[in-house]
Amino acid sequence: RYIQSADNLKYTMERPRFTDHLEAIKFICKDFWSELFKKQIDNLKTNHRGTFVLQDNHFRWLTRVSLDPAVESTDATENDSGSLGDSAAQTTSMLLYFPCGLIRGALTNLGIPCAVSADMSNLPACERLHDPLD
Repeated sequence: RYIQSADNLKYTMERPRFTDHLEAIKFICKDFWSELFKKQIDNLKTNHRGTFVLQDNHFRWLTRVSLDPAVESTDATENDSGSLGDSAAQTTSMLLYFPCGLIRGALTNLGIPCAVSADMSNLPACERLHDPLD
């Protein structure tokens, strides 16, 4: 948690305070994401009621995800083709906990308590959903 606070302080020290949630989200999409992943978020959507969707169409951490089919097939029966897919989804989901936590921590440190989740239905694209908790 200390690292996130220090990074937020470093990146926001010379900026005026954010006046609303949208400004803070734009900061996450442009500056914060660029510093972490060397690119900006590809798309930002909102329902104008506090829900924001940040979309990265080529999330680096998911572009090279592969599973060893030999290891995975030992857990599955011959007729169970869904097990490999479930395992891949679980592994991919675990890779997204950390960036979701980074976004949540950054927004919380900017004074916006929120819930952040990831949608990985269109790999390697990834969406992060932010809902404020106020």
